[in-house]
Amino acid sequence: MLKNKILSSLLAINIFIAGCLFFNFTNEDAIKQESDFRKNYHVHALHLPENFSFAGEKFNFKDAEVAERFDREVMVNTYWQSQTLITLKKIHRWFPVIEPILKENSLPDDFKYLAVAESNLSNAVSPSGAAGFWQFMPAAAREYNLTINTEVDERYHLEKATMAACNYLKQSKQTFGSWMLAAASYNMGVDGVQKALTTQKVTNYDDLLLNEETSRYLFRIAAIKYIYENQRQMGYNLQPYDLYDPYTFQMITVDSSITDLAQFAINQGVNYKKLKLLNPWLRNNSLTNVEKKVYQVKILKEAKTFRMYNDSFFKADSLK
Repeated sequence: MLKNKILSSLLAINIFIAGCLFFNFTNEDAIKQESDFRKNYHVHALHLPENFSFAGEKFNFKDAEVAERFDREVMVNTYWQSQTLITLKKIHRWFPVIEPILKENSLPDDFKYLAVAESNLSNAVSPSGAAGFWQFMPAAAREYNLTINTEVDERYHLEKATMAACNYLKQSKQTFGSWMLAAASYNMGVDGVQKALTTQKVTNYDDLLLNEETSRYLFRIAAIKYIYENQRQMGYNLQPYDLYDPYTFQMITVDSSITDLAQFAINQGVNYKKLKLLNPWLRNNSLTNVEKKVYQVKILKEAKTFRMYNDSFFKADSLK
């Protein structure tokens, strides 16, 4: 019995010593981790340019309120790393589609950033029902000759929706004489901007007091432009292989009805998913083309393989 008591006491002592050692180890480890964190992690205010323009029109940064609004949007979008990083990857895929259409319609190239601000270059749907890269509401879409029915919704047709956006913006520019005001009207409507200008007795965007959303809107567009044009300085280090490549495709002309788009896709050597990937404006599994309109359907060619790292990349030896 005495032997058992001695063994029990020794076991208790060993457990106590081990606990003390573990406590000291974890405490020292936590202190080191905290020290490393303080040494290596820093959040900085961002350097901003003295002059910056949108569509050839300069912001008045001598007005502190204007400069601070720009500063806010640059900070928000720079430090929203996940969203901004994905957007920078997607820009490589979609700007080559948007840029030529802007050029053909004599719009400043900067309006490609408006599409980013509207939808982050995705076929998003807003709570109010706006849809597509350019976020057209149904009534506005029809006004600019975009077809919307149960089978076709051309708000999701990037080329046609970009053309419609160009037409809207050109008309707004004719109304206001300013690309900045045209961009603001894309968010709050031509009537809303006109009313604000008249009520406040001013003539330019920088002097307008607008609602919170529109007040931030143009500066978000400008911030996206600034980050994209100065990626390295803003901390974004993407290699060419990190970017999402444009899709390669062939065009199929369709001027009759298609009763089963899934089977149509298979007949073209792809599947329904890949058909819809490039033609999101097709909203159903059929295309009842009673009026025999001519549609151009994209058929995906073999896409480049996105670079993925194998397990060996993550081994310590390969990261030295």
